[in-house]
Amino acid sequence: METIITRFPPSPTGYLHVGGARTALFNWLYARQNHGKFVLRIEDTDTVRSTQASVDAIFDAMRWLELDWDEGPYFQTQRFDIYRTYLQKLLDSGDAYYCTCSPEDVEAMRQKAMATGAKPKYDGRCRERGLPPSPNAVIRFKSPLSGTTVVEDVIKGNIVFQNREQDDFVICRSDGTPTYNFVVVVDDITMGINTIIRGDDHVMNTPKQILLYKALKAPLPVFGHVPMVLGKDKARLSKRHGAMSVTAYRDMGFLPDAFLNYLARLGWSHGDQEFFTRQELIEKFSLKNIGRSPGVFDVDKLTALNADHIRATPVGQLAPRVLPFMRQKGYDAADDAYLVGVIGTLHARSKTLVEMADGAHFYYREDVRPYDEKAARKFLKPAVAPVLTMLAEALEALPDLAEKTQEAAFKQVMEKAGLGFGKIAQPVRVALTGTSVSPGIFEMIAVLGKARVLARLKAAGEYIQSLEST
Repeated sequence: METIITRFPPSPTGYLHVGGARTALFNWLYARQNHGKFVLRIEDTDTVRSTQASVDAIFDAMRWLELDWDEGPYFQTQRFDIYRTYLQKLLDSGDAYYCTCSPEDVEAMRQKAMATGAKPKYDGRCRERGLPPSPNAVIRFKSPLSGTTVVEDVIKGNIVFQNREQDDFVICRSDGTPTYNFVVVVDDITMGINTIIRGDDHVMNTPKQILLYKALKAPLPVFGHVPMVLGKDKARLSKRHGAMSVTAYRDMGFLPDAFLNYLARLGWSHGDQEFFTRQELIEKFSLKNIGRSPGVFDVDKLTALNADHIRATPVGQLAPRVLPFMRQKGYDAADDAYLVGVIGTLHARSKTLVEMADGAHFYYREDVRPYDEKAARKFLKPAVAPVLTMLAEALEALPDLAEKTQEAAFKQVMEKAGLGFGKIAQPVRVALTGTSVSPGIFEMIAVLGKARVLARLKAAGEYIQSLEST
């Protein structure tokens, strides 16, 4: 059985966006599922717009998504000798020719054709002239004048193009640089690419590329054109919909596996299943289940799915991912047992890693004062001070801070004070965190440790006393 070889060929003229990342994912999944190869190729022949910064951004995004490649990265600008060899093959076989028509001449041909209701295209003036190479000459591909070219698309079905409507398109410019459709075909032939999954904005290029394959006597790859990704308003995805750099989502605290899960579901399905691990995507992905309708990108749905992935990820694996966000906020955090404990109290209620880091603030502050004004006014009242003192004494006497042990201490204080758990828990929560919203009291106390808890209970008592003396 032939080894499946797919590729992802981004142009380094900007960042890697959502649509490009989904294309990369589909090719990667198909290669991994079939134990094939995934090739990364940088299509940088547009030397005016291509930048090293964009190349670096693409690599950065691919590494964050953990879409590893088996071959490459190849750069088209380093392959010009190969392209020249294949240009000569087409010239020698009579499938290409030199053309000296100026851009103005070609534009006049197109205007003339439009005036008669014909398709605007080059009229083949130099097609049979047998011109030699010259400084101003381009090389054109000699397209067939009759018949049809059929794109056998595994996603969209067969698409038929009339050859008479095809242009004798340029495959090499007068400055010697080959054009997109030509170099793509040469690259795919020489790299052994046999499965091409790409956006359906490439459909109109495909008949030209098929003609080049046939002229070069190379086997055709499998083609599959994926529908576009749209915004919630069904318009083409733009920055206002969330069409940012893929790495922007990393910086917003999304997990790579959650992002890939969401991308996969933009146009592909497996029954009613929404949540997929990376391994499940590899096992269940198939070209036949890619739909023909555009996917709709919804940041709210991505966020909800990210929350599911955070909850499903072992806290030890979350630690190195959340640590950079902790440090960005100035916390003296380390990838240690304390951080794992902190995450254990927060991950079930966090939608993003940024939100988790925000929620961890009280774990890394020496002093949680000043307290939230509304919470302090409501819960840190004079009658609470002796209760906090009693609780501090009860906790200090405990051999450990296991939840069962804590429960006994709280029951002891509740009985002495004649108060229910809620009447004690909320003042304690404000004393320990500075706010009235936090993880569960017992799990939070267990992570903070006895020294921090006692110091904060004492500080809250002093705060209440200071109010009484004013």
